[in-house]
Amino acid sequence: MAQTKMAKQITGFYKTTFDSSFNTITMLREYTEKSITLSLVRSPWFPEEGRKLVGEWLKVYRKGYDDFKVAADEQYRKMEMLFHKDNGADSVETPEKADKDQGAQKTKKAK
Repeated sequence: MAQTKMAKQITGFYKTTFDSSFNTITMLREYTEKSITLSLVRSPWFPEEGRKLVGEWLKVYRKGYDDFKVAADEQYRKMEMLFHKDNGADSVETPEKADKDQGAQKTKKAK
């Protein structure tokens, strides 16, 4: 049981660290995006096709960034479910449990 509690704490620490780092990177990304957009607006020599291309690039980057956050949050949610008391680590199939269950089944068949 102590191992489960320690694993919960470690997972919580990693989640908090990830969220904090992700928020910092988000601020940097937003600032960079604003800077690029402002630079394009102030550069009349930059062709319109290039501006559209950079705009598309920023949209694709933002979508991939947001998708990554959603995927990471989903994985942390699954980890939390794994440690949940009703559906927790005790109910997860492990090689040790599988061996124990097979041994119990062989004993029942032998009787």
